[in-house]
Amino acid sequence: MEQETDRIRITDLSEAVVHGILEVISEGIWDWNANTGFVYRNAGWYRMLGYEPHSLDNTVFTWENVIHPDDLARVMTSFDACLSGKASDYRAEYRCRCRNGDYLWIEDYGRIIGRNPDGSVSRMIGAHRDIHAQRELYVRLELQNRSLEQQVVERTSELERLNQELQRQVERNRRLAETDVLTGAASRYRLEQAVRLEYERARRFNEPFSVIAMDVDDFKQINDRHGHGVGDQTLIDIVLLTQGCIREIDLLARWGGDEFMLILPNTRLLDAQLVAEKLRQRLSHVRVLACEPITLSFGLVESQSEEPLSQLMARVDRALYRAKLAGKDQLCG
Repeated sequence: MEQETDRIRITDLSEAVVHGILEVISEGIWDWNANTGFVYRNAGWYRMLGYEPHSLDNTVFTWENVIHPDDLARVMTSFDACLSGKASDYRAEYRCRCRNGDYLWIEDYGRIIGRNPDGSVSRMIGAHRDIHAQRELYVRLELQNRSLEQQVVERTSELERLNQELQRQVERNRRLAETDVLTGAASRYRLEQAVRLEYERARRFNEPFSVIAMDVDDFKQINDRHGHGVGDQTLIDIVLLTQGCIREIDLLARWGGDEFMLILPNTRLLDAQLVAEKLRQRLSHVRVLACEPITLSFGLVESQSEEPLSQLMARVDRALYRAKLAGKDQLCG
């Protein structure tokens, strides 16, 4: 009984005291408040990846952005299973990008410690543990079991060379698939992937996002009067100017022909309207052959709770159509 009396429960400690305790723990600890979106990560988490303590944003974006792209879907499947109650806790092994660009294998374990009255997660805590050395040791032992040491060295060298060449080829193919060759904007293929991921992320973390559709007014007349070369250069100029006006996390993609789309994560409709109006005014300075002005029409929408992705894309398309019918060179949402 005396031991029970002396025991201090973590729920009795203030947030500052809890985080203070976590600061002296060497392993990487995280604490996610799902209601506010704030994610606390202790100094050990930052040091494990080579960053100065508390030098990154305290949001879920920070975590998502360091996960290796090939591991992201698998990690999120495990994470969603925990959020939905299908799994009692969350556990995954994956690669994290360090500050120097290298990837580090880590074990990630989390547990939900609070839910809201509607059943959604209110708070979750977890820990990251460096398992890179164990993973590398496991690989080395497997190679040694298959052959003599010299054979392993020679074969490993050849495999590494082939793997590097394969990775370079995969990266070249990926860039070709994800980039519009003419304008340098994201391709339609990448847009479809990005909007699906953003849609899932917005539903998972209960955050908004907006989509803006942009279409060059009377673009066919530009091609007819000046030729397709001039029309192509006009599209290139539009992309360059637009990319200079948006955030790094926003995505500009060519939807087809003279139509573009902007994906704006964590953005309400009112803020999307400000972005679209800023773009409309900036793009009004683009000139065909340095003399003939052009205009663009904009349709914009914000994602709605439980709305299917197909319905969201249909709404932004209708909004753009209304902007065209209303006289072009304007916003409709």
